[in-house]
Amino acid sequence: MFKTISFYRLENFQSPDLEALAQAMAGGAFVPCTPTQPESSGWVAPRGKKSVALAERVGGHLLLQLCTERRALPSSAINAALEERIEKYKEETGRERVGGKMKKQFKEEVVQDLLPRAFSKRATTLVWLDAEHQMLVLNTSSNAVSDKVISLLIDALANLPGRSASFVVKPVQTQLAPATCMAQWLSSRDAPPGFTVDQDCELKTPDDRKSSVRYARHTLEIDEINQHITEGKLPTQLAMTWNSRVSFVLNDKGQVKKIKLLDVVMEGVKESGEDGFDADAAISTGELSQLIPDLLDALGGELDPLAAPAAPAESAAPALSPAAPGATKPTPPWEDAAA
Repeated sequence: MFKTISFYRLENFQSPDLEALAQAMAGGAFVPCTPTQPESSGWVAPRGKKSVALAERVGGHLLLQLCTERRALPSSAINAALEERIEKYKEETGRERVGGKMKKQFKEEVVQDLLPRAFSKRATTLVWLDAEHQMLVLNTSSNAVSDKVISLLIDALANLPGRSASFVVKPVQTQLAPATCMAQWLSSRDAPPGFTVDQDCELKTPDDRKSSVRYARHTLEIDEINQHITEGKLPTQLAMTWNSRVSFVLNDKGQVKKIKLLDVVMEGVKESGEDGFDADAAISTGELSQLIPDLLDALGGELDPLAAPAAPAESAAPALSPAAPGATKPTPPWEDAAA
């Protein structure tokens, strides 16, 4: 169900009534792109096409899903049509040059002409709201997608009737940068409690050259890894397993990718419902709701933005969010529009 996760801290979030939430979200339900519309986003049923419910609650966890449709226009096609439009204009007017303002107008006209013939592509993003742990989890690694989901989510929740308490969404930050921790685990050959290091890794220099080395299906307990780290390369990806139950890849941005529930988790599981959605949701949220806090602890614990830093500022980095590591300016929270 979740293959990649980026997650955020919620403040003052209270799980809403499911029926009221579905009604509030109906105003933002997904509508396909019109022939001349480049993009459209809206809510769809997380259970799939056989359902119309825009919100589902499984084991106390609230699940939503955003759908985005885009009409892809290759830049080569736009440029070719634009050049043809410009040449035709020169022939008709006898002008040798076309100003920037006119080129911009022609480009807009070209895009509008090509859009109806462009192929559309849809993508969905699963949204998980955990009121108990005050956590928002998104099934994406894209910063732009995360921003869109959070913005539309706040709009939907702001429309709930009788809602008074405001809430805030903040990127999760940890005391230590993921790259720093991964380098330590590899150098010491000692994974944090509850975790094991697997056999895939990428190391890269943090300069403009981005010199890199990758290991795939290869033991990482070798002196060569230490040599790369000593020479200045830092881990950007590291395959790990949590409690012999979930395997994943942690990257230097703190994102968790290639999530796979191992056989021990799936043994004896019986599907709930015709589509298996309830079983998948219960298992995924159950495992990840335990993995996330353990991973936060492994990265030095969650950083309290109001507390004095426990380490030099340059060593602290956003983790488990799309924010770039080592950022000196924290990403501003998304505040509820109703606040």
